Amino acid sequence: MAPNRRTLLHAGVSVTATLASATLAGQSGARDPQPPKFLLADDSESCAAAAQDFGHIVQRRPRAICKPATSGEVVDILRWAREQGLKVAARGQGHATYGRAMAEDGIVMDLGALAAIHRIEPDRVVVDAGATWHDVLDATLAKGLTPPVLTNYLGLSVGGTLAVGGIGGSSSRHGLQTDQVLELDVVTGEGVELTCSPTAHAELFDAVRAGLSQCAIITRATLRLMRAPERVRRYLLSYPDLASLTADQRRALDERRFDQLQGAVVPDSAGGWRYQLEAGVFYDSNTPPDDKVLLAGLADKRETVSDLGFGEDANAFAKLEKLLRSNGQWFNPHPWLLTYLRGSNALEVASEVIAELNSDDLGPFGRITYYPMFKDACRTPLLRLPDERVVVPFNLIRIPVTAYKANADRQVVRNRTLYDRIREAGGILYPVSALAMSSQDWADHFGARWPLLRDARRRHDPDGILTPGYDLF
Repeated sequence: MAPNRRTLLHAGVSVTATLASATLAGQSGARDPQPPKFLLADDSESCAAAAQDFGHIVQRRPRAICKPATSGEVVDILRWAREQGLKVAARGQGHATYGRAMAEDGIVMDLGALAAIHRIEPDRVVVDAGATWHDVLDATLAKGLTPPVLTNYLGLSVGGTLAVGGIGGSSSRHGLQTDQVLELDVVTGEGVELTCSPTAHAELFDAVRAGLSQCAIITRATLRLMRAPERVRRYLLSYPDLASLTADQRRALDERRFDQLQGAVVPDSAGGWRYQLEAGVFYDSNTPPDDKVLLAGLADKRETVSDLGFGEDANAFAKLEKLLRSNGQWFNPHPWLLTYLRGSNALEVASEVIAELNSDDLGPFGRITYYPMFKDACRTPLLRLPDERVVVPFNLIRIPVTAYKANADRQVVRNRTLYDRIREAGGILYPVSALAMSSQDWADHFGARWPLLRDARRRHDPDGILTPGYDLF
């Protein structure tokens, strides 16, 4: 690493001439900016990497990247960026699909070094925002504990999922990951460190969880824990059509047969679809589940059963990730669309959408996620869900076989058309999707909760420097 290009270290070293002149271009008589004490990179390689994300659809090149190792360094960079009028986007694992964690000609704050797991107690864990859920689970499982809700992919950062919600197979019982938060340490857009919770700075606590990083950056989280089961028995049931899948999913949900209930529509080898119910039961080695009881009355007769340790089951997606990395598809565009449907019309809406798709729209490893969940435990104010007790995550997980950008652009346009149709039917966006949204779209999305986020933004980020990629304001 060349120190005159890639780093500005702690001992008061001045900003490189390139960065200083770019920052102050056209500002006659302005004082030289003094750099904060953080690791800063402005070389072409680093900026090019930060101009991409997992979506590989949007490219926004930052002016520089910082890599804070402490919350104090997060304060330094935000105060300095505010003085210079630069936008700042926090980046965890870079798993956004539409440029949300980018800052055109601004600063990308890479939180990868803020990844410590500080303390594990019988009911909670204290962890830095840059840690992955994989790391959190490894640490808590060593003590026989687990977060109540885990995303299907554990390579995401804690701060990244708490900024949007964080849904998992156990959400029917426990809500989203934002519902498991006991306390947050944050740095506001003004560069002020605060600890917020239901009893301290409660309005900020509610505005940060699922608030799309619009008023503060999470640096540390205290999360609820529960006892981890030893094993998971998992069932995969196949159906001839969406209606029969839906009927069995609703029956299993209403009877609370499983600890995890999910499902999907996946491409088959003949160019059609396979309809699958996916469910898991947690248990300890001395009390195995009764398969006959769990599957009694369900229409499918071709069940697949796997039995894994809890940690191995939670990391099952890693096998697919390894395959997609090896064949290059991990690095292709991912024009995903993630939504929630109303339980009352989900079958109708999903059937209409699926009828217009084919397997090429998803790729051979893509899928349409479709399953019902209770939303009783989902209490995060800014997490928007349809106004019914049962809602249905309905997600187009596209994994194209090529990097053809024109195809990705067409899918993004199509996502917008599908979203408008879903919204008209009472559905709600899960805000990690690949489609353009205007400020009015976001105001409509948050509905009655829009003033909560708008007012928190005005109070804690009055200059509007945080997370420009969402285009909220």
